[in-house]
Amino acid sequence: MPALIDEEANIANAPDQEGISRHIILLRGKKVLLDTDLAGLYEVSIKRFNEQVKRNLERFPADFMFQLKADEYAVLRSQFATLKQGQHRKYLPYAFTEHGAIMAAMLMNSPRAISVSVHIVRAFVQLRELAASNEEFRLRLNELERKTDLLLLKHEHLERGSGQQIRQILDALRALATPPAHPAKRPIGFVTPEDRTASP
Repeated sequence: MPALIDEEANIANAPDQEGISRHIILLRGKKVLLDTDLAGLYEVSIKRFNEQVKRNLERFPADFMFQLKADEYAVLRSQFATLKQGQHRKYLPYAFTEHGAIMAAMLMNSPRAISVSVHIVRAFVQLRELAASNEEFRLRLNELERKTDLLLLKHEHLERGSGQQIRQILDALRALATPPAHPAKRPIGFVTPEDRTASP
């Protein structure tokens, strides 16, 4: 009976979506979780986690998992303090997409891993919905601006100041919806001359 209680406590202590979302990073244009984070979430050692993955590589195509390059890992280590603790790793870490994280949970085959995988899926879905809602807000704001312009044209007798105030409100809303601009950084990996000319 104590084993059952331990399993239930393990599941009850599973991290929530917000806790998992903090570990999700953008790498090579994909939202991913690193092997160290997944092993921690599934409460297994990184060694055991990677052994299970390596024994089942056929379950992890390139869109499920990829290994970081040395320069990618160096950039990540410089940006995230939590990665510094694993700086003496023998091998470069692996990054897992949403599907890869679920596949890894199936390999671990523990109640904890199954419970956490549900939260991982929800965290990825939450991030997708957030991105979609920002886009929807931007589209609605554009539509509101268009309607406001038409309204101001129809009612020329409105004070000029009213039109300016409406535009200021719209500009403020647009500024709130726009993420802050980050200074341009050198992209990770090999950059071809064509890519350099294509980027702003």
